[in-house]
Amino acid sequence: MNILILGDIFGIPGVEAIKKNLPKIIIEKKIDFVIANGENAADNGLGITKKNSEDFFNAGVNVITSGNHIWDQKETQEFIEKEKRLLRPENSLKPVPGKGSNIFISKNKKKIAVLNLMGNVFMKKSDDVFLAAKKFVSEVKLKKDADFIVVDFHGEITSEKMAIGYFFDGKATAVVGTHTHVPTSDTRVLNKGTAYQTDLGMCGVYNSVIGMNGENSLKKFLKDTSAQRHFPADGEATISGLLVQGDHETGLAKKAEQIILGGSLQERFK
Repeated sequence: MNILILGDIFGIPGVEAIKKNLPKIIIEKKIDFVIANGENAADNGLGITKKNSEDFFNAGVNVITSGNHIWDQKETQEFIEKEKRLLRPENSLKPVPGKGSNIFISKNKKKIAVLNLMGNVFMKKSDDVFLAAKKFVSEVKLKKDADFIVVDFHGEITSEKMAIGYFFDGKATAVVGTHTHVPTSDTRVLNKGTAYQTDLGMCGVYNSVIGMNGENSLKKFLKDTSAQRHFPADGEATISGLLVQGDHETGLAKKAEQIILGGSLQERFK
């Protein structure tokens, strides 16, 4: 079972890179299921539109996860109720539309549970993420309720992400971090069989400040009065993500491979 998990898709360059390259990646890597974080896909890099979602599904994405920017586009609150393949963080403060987890069917007829969580440290206020994680594992069991389980933890700090990784070790196929837009080099399979990476990075332009125009961002840090509102950088986007090979017998990970393709980062795409 080959599961591809993609980092935050950022702005027009990121969206175009997914539309252009994902169908080929799916064929070349024999991908069975694709999860992508889409909360920065809108033209201004903030939120996700219905058109973005449709573009991703047409390119081969099966499930879209999100995070603290999920509501930045007003239309999202309307279409997320009908679009079950778009998730918001499970531990969002209630009441809130949409779902934070669901079980989906892959093209090879396997049940894949996807859980979207958001960190509590330096993030928008949300319910206790570890209590939400405990509740999920009490209700969804690997190889009983789902053949595979993938967790997208949208968080700021590495310690919180690593703690969630260890919490789910042996209980999920993969745990990945999103949000920082910088790919970490700690890709591995944990001791009990769960694939892990602290942050997938972004599918966006890396000659930037986390996807936003670098010159304008620097002006803001320097308190330059000529600075404009943040806007996405132009250029060729890099696709960043993780390819997980899942074991059909155990539901755990056999292998985890970092994927970096195109743009300005050193490629990791064998």
